[in-house]
Amino acid sequence: MDNYTNDNTARRYIAHVSTLGTTQIHLRNPYIIAWWSAAFPGFGHLMLSKYLRGFVLFIWEVVVNIKANVNLAMIYSFQGEIDMAKDILDTRWLLLYIPVYIFGIWDSYRTTVDLNKIYLMAEREEHRFNSFSIGAMEINYLDKRNPFMAVIWSLFVPGLGQLYIHRIVTAFFVILWCVVFFYYSHALEAISLLFLGEIAKATSVVNPEWLLFFPSHYGFAVFDAYINTVENNKLYEKEQRAYFQEKYQSPSFRVLKGQKVD
Repeated sequence: MDNYTNDNTARRYIAHVSTLGTTQIHLRNPYIIAWWSAAFPGFGHLMLSKYLRGFVLFIWEVVVNIKANVNLAMIYSFQGEIDMAKDILDTRWLLLYIPVYIFGIWDSYRTTVDLNKIYLMAEREEHRFNSFSIGAMEINYLDKRNPFMAVIWSLFVPGLGQLYIHRIVTAFFVILWCVVFFYYSHALEAISLLFLGEIAKATSVVNPEWLLFFPSHYGFAVFDAYINTVENNKLYEKEQRAYFQEKYQSPSFRVLKGQKVD
């Protein structure tokens, strides 16, 4: 149950609050979104709340990357073993990987440009949107939260920052794959051995092919949680401002240009 139901009288809405999260359109840098798609296909689309497209590209990246040995080739190239890197690549999968990788970057850039235009038009309409949603399983509402708390929780476990700001869909997906990456990389096992001082054993037990997914995964979780907390705070202030102007400000109240208001 929402406190306001969109009646389609507006052509565009800048936000929607549901039990699964707060979805909003706001201005974004297309190059930043494209960069995240380059870092890990699917992340750029998840930032745009294009979940289905983001999920498909993310799962494609993991499956085809492992099959084509892309991460292993990167590790060998970092070590200067260029010939080994070329030999390990499976071209049967690699030729599938490249076009979809490029598509993810291009499509996230294109979508960001389009959404920026839609946001500017929706902003001019200034149509009302719901700010509270309650259902049998969850409650969601607009409020202000601390962006640095979202960052801290994301650093503990990717996805917790999204849970903190009620991005349930993204949080579930990020946490699920975090578990997968931890399991197959043996990262937690290696950390336990490091605490015991067994450095050689920790190095031998870790699976670098799966471990290489973590920098992008952690980086996305932190960045996405921080940016969305900031934007949700702006959305909360905008909604509150519009509500108070509509309900409490006198129609005869005017602020003259150049007049100082205490």
